[in-house]
Amino acid sequence: MDKFHLMSVFVAVAEQQGFAAAARKLGISPPAVTRAVAALEDNLGIQLLQRTTRIVRPTEAGLRYLEDARRILSDVEAAADAAAGINAQPRGHLTVTAPALFGRIFVLPTLIEYLETFPETRMSSLFLDRIVNMLEEGVDVGVCIGELPDSSMRALRVGSVRLMLCASPAYRQQHGRPETLQALEGHSIIASSAGSSAALGDWRFNTKTGPQSIAVRPRLSVTTNDAAIEAAIRGLGITRVLSYQVAEHISSGALEVLLSDFEPAPRPIHIVHREGRYASAKVRALVDLLAQRLRANPALNQVPGE
Repeated sequence: MDKFHLMSVFVAVAEQQGFAAAARKLGISPPAVTRAVAALEDNLGIQLLQRTTRIVRPTEAGLRYLEDARRILSDVEAAADAAAGINAQPRGHLTVTAPALFGRIFVLPTLIEYLETFPETRMSSLFLDRIVNMLEEGVDVGVCIGELPDSSMRALRVGSVRLMLCASPAYRQQHGRPETLQALEGHSIIASSAGSSAALGDWRFNTKTGPQSIAVRPRLSVTTNDAAIEAAIRGLGITRVLSYQVAEHISSGALEVLLSDFEPAPRPIHIVHREGRYASAKVRALVDLLAQRLRANPALNQVPGE
């Protein structure tokens, strides 16, 4: 069998986590998919996939091969596009990931703009408040908030956000404004467990003498940032969220920033993707558009005290 065909089938099985699903995606029969993977494993002399009754996952060797296979297939597609003189026109399918609220507010409008600009493209989005393994889950482009782990991914910094305390003017008028970190212990706290924030435990801050942790006992613990923000707007207490999540409410006056002098260092925002220097036209165009839109947004380029 053609090696490129075998690679394509293996990539489809790994991304779809099943032989039947891969067959549907490729438009071939499940037995043909099974034969192709078996032939590839025989040729390589290694097991690429772990098969169970419920799911199919790449082995450790399969993950390494999956990354190489994706890159090779992308290069082949790019070479074919260049030979046909259409490399500048993005086409095909892309999968994009971002944190849930960030994706809805900042990434989704750009994805819609991209799809309207390039009619031969299709898009899947994963807006999730968890770490997404882009290789295992077949994601082409991601927007990440926070320091990046060591990775083979390409990263482009496009902004930063602050981890800030905020409360409504009504709450501040009734209960006063905390002027020190210790004063937080006497206030009503709303905490969200979404993303990397902990609903219970310590909140870390920066002081002139170094990092400092404050033990908090939330009056209300919630599982989404939206809920924490809504409770704060309604005057229940003080919450701690990322600046982009409340930028609109700060601007309108519905919420006020508290203790900004003690905020941790801003968290960077990166666009990451799996492709190398010669990324395909569809990935290159999306990364460029996302970078342009995110860098131009003042809510994603703030410094403490603003």
